Amino acid sequence: MTTETSELYISDEFTPLRQRLAALGPLLAEHADHNDESGRLADEVVQALHDSGVLKTGIPRELGGYEFSPTQQLETIAQLSYLDASVAWTSMALQLVTGTTAAYLGADAAADLFPDVAGGRFALIAGHGTRLGTAKRVDGGFLVSGRWQFASGIALAGHIHSGAWCAETEQALICTFPKEQATLIDNWDVLGLRATGSIDYTCEDVFVPETHTFDPATRQAQHGGAVYRIGLATLSGISHAGWAIGVGRRLLDELKALAAEKTGSPNAAVDTQQFHAEYATAESKLRSAHAWAKQVWADIEQTLAGGGMPSTEQETLARLALNNATWSAHAVGQAVHKWAGTAALRRGPIQRFHRDLGTGTQHVTSGAVVLQNCGRSLSGLAPGARWNFLTLEP
Repeated sequence: MTTETSELYISDEFTPLRQRLAALGPLLAEHADHNDESGRLADEVVQALHDSGVLKTGIPRELGGYEFSPTQQLETIAQLSYLDASVAWTSMALQLVTGTTAAYLGADAAADLFPDVAGGRFALIAGHGTRLGTAKRVDGGFLVSGRWQFASGIALAGHIHSGAWCAETEQALICTFPKEQATLIDNWDVLGLRATGSIDYTCEDVFVPETHTFDPATRQAQHGGAVYRIGLATLSGISHAGWAIGVGRRLLDELKALAAEKTGSPNAAVDTQQFHAEYATAESKLRSAHAWAKQVWADIEQTLAGGGMPSTEQETLARLALNNATWSAHAVGQAVHKWAGTAALRRGPIQRFHRDLGTGTQHVTSGAVVLQNCGRSLSGLAPGARWNFLTLEP
């Protein structure tokens, strides 16, 4: 393990990246409808993401990445999802999977997959790890088979990461292998987040070297600093919270612009006291969710910077802050849809962001079971329990 694992790195690329992302607004708006209709990001958008560096935010600094801290990652994805929800979802999935693979695999895999990150030569990795396929132990590695869903960003990726269970060793694994060894299933027929192309895929007895596997529950990084000590599952919650906050903010701002157009016209709903009160309530929900998420992750950063590991309560609050951000944004979306009236029905940002938000809320990390486990932990009814991915275990 590298000696950097005791350090929390605060990247100096944060402000320059935010400036580059802000400049992408017109390009993303230009291609948004086409991306939504085609089910994939336009080549110009993909190139812009590469050029911006946002796909390197999760990769360890020692390998040439940006290694953003949790609060930096939260604000980055919030900014990008404000511009385009599907672009941000694709980016957060790719940076998470690529970054954690870079952190948790050893030197041999790093040399293979991340030969020159700073120079743009590295593997982008997509895939799914929560539903396990099978892994058979063979000399030098594993034969991996299975079917996985929701491979967000796979069209941009060259490699796949997949969860698998090895019965011989009784262990779960994350296995990384070239995308061409899998069969892609074009079945992403959905209402929202259409441009993410989050299709299913299968593979049959694909050989994966042991060097290209890691324990999905590991907190021991082979590359990078203290941020990777919180583990894959907890890391995923950072970007999902930021995504919800950014989408909610965009919808509220779209409604604000629409209200400015409608005010003063005959029988304008936006001139009623009910609208004023409900808009204020939506603002309160979203701003509170954003502020609390930043507070939770700033507290975790402080623990990591001091050389510690997040407590069960801190990990619980991280999951709860994600749930709160997601469903606060959902409430905002419902309010916007209500008060936008027929403007929400036609093609445009309000319709698209509302559809994307409805789909994004269905992610397992914001589901009812996680919320119930948070309540069980915080109420003191699970003494000594620790989080294992999305499950609270004794």
